[in-house]
Amino acid sequence: MTETTPKKTTLSIKKRPEAQSTSGSDKSEIPFVKKSGARAHQRARIAAEEKKKAPIEERDVSSADISRATRHRGATDAEIFDVFAPCPRGLEIVLAAELEAIGLDHVTRGRAGCHFKGNWRAIQTANLQSRLATRILVQLAHRPVRTEADITALAYDTEWERWFGPEMTLRVDTSAIASPMKSLQYCNLLTKDGICDRIRSREGARPSIDTVRPDARVHLFLSETTATMYLDTSGESLFKRGWRFDKGEAPIRENLAAGLLALAGWQPHMPLLDPFCGSGTILVEAAWMALNIPPGINRPFGFERLRHHHMSAWQDIRKAATAAIKKEPPAPLFGSDISEAAIEAAQHNLHRAGLTETTINFTVADACEVTAPCPTGMIITNPPYGQRMASDSPSMAIWASQLKHSFGGWSAFVISDDTTLPSQMRLKPRRRTPVFNGALDCRLYEFEMVNESYRR
Repeated sequence: MTETTPKKTTLSIKKRPEAQSTSGSDKSEIPFVKKSGARAHQRARIAAEEKKKAPIEERDVSSADISRATRHRGATDAEIFDVFAPCPRGLEIVLAAELEAIGLDHVTRGRAGCHFKGNWRAIQTANLQSRLATRILVQLAHRPVRTEADITALAYDTEWERWFGPEMTLRVDTSAIASPMKSLQYCNLLTKDGICDRIRSREGARPSIDTVRPDARVHLFLSETTATMYLDTSGESLFKRGWRFDKGEAPIRENLAAGLLALAGWQPHMPLLDPFCGSGTILVEAAWMALNIPPGINRPFGFERLRHHHMSAWQDIRKAATAAIKKEPPAPLFGSDISEAAIEAAQHNLHRAGLTETTINFTVADACEVTAPCPTGMIITNPPYGQRMASDSPSMAIWASQLKHSFGGWSAFVISDDTTLPSQMRLKPRRRTPVFNGALDCRLYEFEMVNESYRR
């Protein structure tokens, strides 16, 4: 992306007393006081009389005029963007494979995500089809920074009015790795100021701040020497599919569940069992994979609120994806849990996901008593661990004994943050894959259930 030269004017940054800045997390977003823009509009009306005398570049322009002027500048298929798709740490390899399977170009793995290049249609498709990504972020600005003032200048120099204006609400999130900036909260506030001042200078008013349900989201990422600004095209995180309202105890996010399926190498023709299914997240994700249901088919996206959005083109993408949905999975899916409440929640989620009891068979059962429903298959599960189960609990050993005697020919994949799990189960893992469940540093253990694979 072409870098722009910062303006040589001196920037005077004053921190607003009513605005307390924060970093980029949802919980610490700035409680910014919304601005009505009344003063800006008043100044615009006064200056309107001087429009004929003023140079064109100094004239105030209404938001309606800007909207009309910029609407035709929406992204075309010929315009290629640099895009970053973050994901849970440990899923980078399978995310890269997924993005390539979707048809995206120049996919490279990064830290906690993947980069790729694509036109606006590819960006929309990635939002709709990616099961593993958390967001789809389009890079709009990138250059070296040394001071906080450089961040403000970068924000001001970026063409935000192409995507949103004062008629829309805004949220900015900030994150960093090895950045020398003393306060990410302050950097977050300065980015907002730069964006809002840019919009006001072009359109006569600034957007209001909304930290809950904004129309537009901007992400600032700071490294040791650079700043990168992204436009968030997803809106709500992509793991929010729109079907999970009932949750069991300590559920995993939908994109991590899909990631476990991908890391395990599960395919739709393989029978699948989750004996600690909870609210059914892993199995619902598997069912959607087997039926080729796009993970974003039932939810809105942030790009639908942007100025350039072409509804007809987007509807064509959705229709093509809907036409590819299958009617029945090729192999059975089974879920069980000792908690009746968990199974009830799983069944509710099943129906919200547009599935039926014939798609996934949920039953109330103790995992230590469950027998293999098919001669061969795969177990992928998120059993209780950490605060939900003491490390010296005998349950894992009892369950492992049941696996040894009843699941010959099956493969078992178990995620846990307990590094002693294999010794508790008296099983030697075939593979240990590092993966993060939120902040928990976990391993996905693979066990092959054959008579020769366990110690007595």
